[in-house]
Amino acid sequence: MAQRFLWRRIWTLSTKDVRCLPASTAATPSSSFSASLKPPAARPSFLSPSHAAPRCPPHTSSHRGVSFNVQDDKDFAERVINSQLPVLIDFHACWCGPCKILGPRLEKAIGKQKGRVAMAKVDIDEHTDLAIKYGVTAVPTVIGMRGGKVVGEFVGLKDDTDLDSFVNRIIGI
Repeated sequence: MAQRFLWRRIWTLSTKDVRCLPASTAATPSSSFSASLKPPAARPSFLSPSHAAPRCPPHTSSHRGVSFNVQDDKDFAERVINSQLPVLIDFHACWCGPCKILGPRLEKAIGKQKGRVAMAKVDIDEHTDLAIKYGVTAVPTVIGMRGGKVVGEFVGLKDDTDLDSFVNRIIGI
């Protein structure tokens, strides 16, 4: 079993090397083998700067008009502080396991409100200044704003009923 796993691992690594080579050298197996023996600096990289993967995968939402990713301070001011709707601000990080659990739960709770509240997603690694400004010391942290003022917040995971009651409190129901 271990040998099969090792063989599969070697096979996938060697096929990645072949795909990364220019078309002229990838055609002959001997050249791909010799290319894989080159030092890493000389070998073409799958994640070269022109093909680099984003730091965090983009958050997708089934409720597109309700939740959004904050792009910069100006975007935060326009879409959160000056918003006519109450806004939940989800301070998260892509390396945070509880954040990955809480995000979809928040979107579900927001979706139940049918457009009466919005959700802003702030990655603390990209927007450290916003996290510091709002006193975020741990992730996930969720802050509720209404009329540009903080009206509630919590840190950590919550179950669905607690999230629904928090959202209702932010809305003013």
